[in-house]
Amino acid sequence: MAVITLCSAAGSPGVTTTAVALAWNWQRPVMLVEADPVGGSAILAGTFAGMREYRAGLVELATTNLDLRDALTDVADQVEGTRISLVAGPRSHVQVPGLEPLWPRLVDALDDLDGSGQDVIVDAGRLGMRGSPEPLLALADLTLIVARTDLVAVSAVRTWAAALRDGSPAWRDAGLLLVGAGQPYSAKEVGKHLDLPVVATVKDDAAGAAVYRDGAPAGRRWANGPYVRSVQAAREAITTRIARGRAELLTEVTP
Repeated sequence: MAVITLCSAAGSPGVTTTAVALAWNWQRPVMLVEADPVGGSAILAGTFAGMREYRAGLVELATTNLDLRDALTDVADQVEGTRISLVAGPRSHVQVPGLEPLWPRLVDALDDLDGSGQDVIVDAGRLGMRGSPEPLLALADLTLIVARTDLVAVSAVRTWAAALRDGSPAWRDAGLLLVGAGQPYSAKEVGKHLDLPVVATVKDDAAGAAVYRDGAPAGRRWANGPYVRSVQAAREAITTRIARGRAELLTEVTP
């Protein structure tokens, strides 16, 4: 099992859209965890255009008396026609503070998925907010800050990049996922300025992303269009980095 967490430093660079797009293009069974501390399920309202009712999610996990590993299986909602199971976020921002005790317990439950062949993608929303799922950020095999490439976006990431270099927060592996590289700064320029690796990029394509963001109808050529192709390339870059990191760790611990 691999755990990939997506977050942002400021603004709305497309964390949820990118998390959903990656899940829909993932090559293994994947659990999509909507842990954005803002509250209100953007996936149910956006991706499913309000046509999928809330059944259960993180709030039920936080209040259950069952073993969390069993409860997680019950709460995860299988998306028909896919290998995606969705753990929906809180329906209101007032529910978010009550989730804070859940995060360390959820880390353990996700660890126990290791033998099931199921990966996990976490939409962690904006960094630094009350209720932010910090233990999930620390657990992840790879934590990616999603950002655009304009000056305002890069400046917002800079303080987090400096903190990561100093070891606080302590993430296993951190990198950038850039939306719209070259608008105006290239991936190379952003990575060098922030001293963080650019793990992947996706196209800044509002029409292409709208299928995942808003549940918009997919055109005839959409599945082979530039946005989906960029997401698939991002998926390959992410899985390659995780595999490389695990191989290096194995080498370090092998006598």
